[in-house]
Amino acid sequence: MRKDSRLSRMLHVLIHMNQLDAPATSEKIASMLNTNPVVVRRTMAGLRDKGYVTSVKGHGGGWSLAMALSDITLLDIHNALGESSVFTIGLSDEHTSCPIEIAVNQAISDVLIEAEALLLERFREVTLDVLAAGFADYPLNQQASSGE
Repeated sequence: MRKDSRLSRMLHVLIHMNQLDAPATSEKIASMLNTNPVVVRRTMAGLRDKGYVTSVKGHGGGWSLAMALSDITLLDIHNALGESSVFTIGLSDEHTSCPIEIAVNQAISDVLIEAEALLLERFREVTLDVLAAGFADYPLNQQASSGE
């Protein structure tokens, strides 16, 4: 089953962008994420539409943060990425008239709804500067040797 890693990948990029002295091109970000610049532009456009990043075209252009990391929460970025489900667990729909399937699906659904609400509430409480602070002690020479 494929995982949706867009949130962690964009958090990675935003924290890197905060460390840069110049805008990051789509190509540079794509290199960080081992993906295509078109995917980067499409994803970053959603963040730009919400006001978290800005973009400048042409020579010397690229993507920059539009606000301080302390003003952006995990929930903000999760929502900007399209509010995908945080869980990949699905309910069975092969026997919709079976009372056992109905009961099982209801029980699973209730737990997933409660768990997702708790997770999203926690996302609302964590700002990106907290993540960046945990990164601040990471030696810069190790970043370079790891290819970032």
